[in-house]
Amino acid sequence: MYIELPEKLYYSMGEVTKAFQVNASLVRFWEKEFEILHPKKNSRGNRIFSKVDIDNLKTIYHLVKEKGFTIDGAREYMKSHKKELNTFEIISKLEYVKAELQKIKAQL
Repeated sequence: MYIELPEKLYYSMGEVTKAFQVNASLVRFWEKEFEILHPKKNSRGNRIFSKVDIDNLKTIYHLVKEKGFTIDGAREYMKSHKKELNTFEIISKLEYVKAELQKIKAQL
């Protein structure tokens, strides 16, 4: 799944939920369940996500929503298969290239 977000340092909860097409409650649930997610909170308590958090959310989304892992299964998989997650990064980069080529094709 290719997720298109603008180049920024931090992303709001609304931007993240719109990009992943999930509810804010699901993202908050994943934040509690996965230790690798650490969004910052501003003075009003709004969560803001860094690029690292977005990459971790992409991995969690891929495992839970696309591959059908349970929360516990995804957590264990992420701990034990760190090298295989690099292949996920390669796949996501290839999906980005595909999306860009499709944009170019549509412009022709």
